[in-house]
Amino acid sequence: MIPMVEQAARTDLSDLVRTRRAELGLSLRVLASRCINPEAPDAGPVVDHNWIDRLEKGLLKEIPDYARLVGLHVGLQVPLSLVQEAAGGQFWRVDSVWSDDGEVRALVHDFNDLSPEDQQKVRALMASWRNLKPSD
Repeated sequence: MIPMVEQAARTDLSDLVRTRRAELGLSLRVLASRCINPEAPDAGPVVDHNWIDRLEKGLLKEIPDYARLVGLHVGLQVPLSLVQEAAGGQFWRVDSVWSDDGEVRALVHDFNDLSPEDQQKVRALMASWRNLKPSD
């Protein structure tokens, strides 16, 4: 059973879907029809237009499962990692933070709400991890 959430305080995934759908000029129904599982395209869409509408409006009560995130990735024509990060932000308040060289990623709860000093501490920790890793 998928856990239920009240109202999401953040709208990362909702904003991504709404913005990208507008960029592509798609109706809710057309986007839903494009949200398929690429490993089982004959199975049909993994979401319907009502589900997308509730997501865009922040009214979605259930946390989207992996299959729906994959469907959104296909339908919106964006990297799966972008959809996953937006879902993590909206439903778990987890932010991906990348090191300056783009080689180390940390998942940090509400990173953007941290003080600049604490954000710098996270980045320093990431840099120290990068320096500790053996080079290939």
